[in-house]
This record gives sequence, C-alpha cells and structure tokens, in this order.
Amino acid sequence: MAKKDSSIEKISDVLSLSLKRLDLTTRLDDYGVWPVWNDVVGKTIAKNAQPEKIRHGTLFVKVTSPVWMQQLQFMKEMIAEKLNQRLKGEVVKTIFFMVGRIDAPANETAEAPLSQANEPPRPVNQEFLQSIDDPEVREAFSKLLKSFARRKPKD
Repeated sequence: MAKKDSSIEKISDVLSLSLKRLDLTTRLDDYGVWPVWNDVVGKTIAKNAQPEKIRHGTLFVKVTSPVWMQQLQFMKEMIAEKLNQRLKGEVVKTIFFMVGRIDAPANETAEAPLSQANEPPRPVNQEFLQSIDDPEVREAFSKLLKSFARRKPKD
C-alpha cells in the first residue's frame, strides 16, 4: 500500500491561503454585485442602469440619461439595502450614478427590433411602484416609467 506524501497539499487549501494573503476575498465579495444586479433592480431599471465598478463600498452605476440618474437618486438607499441583503453582508455602502452608455445584453439585442415594432407600450410594474414608500417619489417614478414605455427606440 502506498504511503501518503505529507508534502502534497489540497488545491482548495492552497487557493484559500492565496486568497487570504492577497486579500482578494473582499474584492470577490464586492464583485458579487454584478450577478444579482438585474434581479434586484428589475428589468426596467437594469436596461437603464448597470454597475460599472465598486471601490471601497461605493458602487458606481452608469445610467442612460440624467432623468434616470435623478430618479434613481431617490432609490439608492433601497437598492443598496436590497443588494446587501442578497449578498449577505454590507458590500454596498453608497451608490454613485453617472450618465454613460449602457450596452444591452447580447441575447436582447437580436430580439429587440422585432419585439418593439409590434408591441404596445409596456405596462408599468405596479408591484415595483408599491415598494416605494414616499408617495411623491412613487408618483414621479410612475410618470417616468410611463413616459419611458411610450418612447420610441432610436435607430
């Protein structure tokens, strides 16, 4: 029977030790925002706001327009709270919005022209609106979403 060589280490032990030495575990936790972003904020916001980077607890998010930036300012605490709940820790301390170009996911770009041509305006997600506590903010966001749903896409 062969003897176990004590100098051989498990790859998981080596990786774990390397992550601790390089202090990459917190960085990996930070980047957990990307996989959960679309689920947390919903389709409408995800099409108009995407995380760009995260540094020292500040999540930098690109938005499609100043209007979206303004509206999301009212919701940033709620978004950060929901992200942290999903990530099971205080990863996002604050959110900073900036206007920039949002790239549509590859699976949506091919389908978009066909579906938008024949579809009526999308209904506003009432469940999402009801999650906003402040009635003025809820009303403003409702108007924004209705306006956005009627908007024709740029060619």
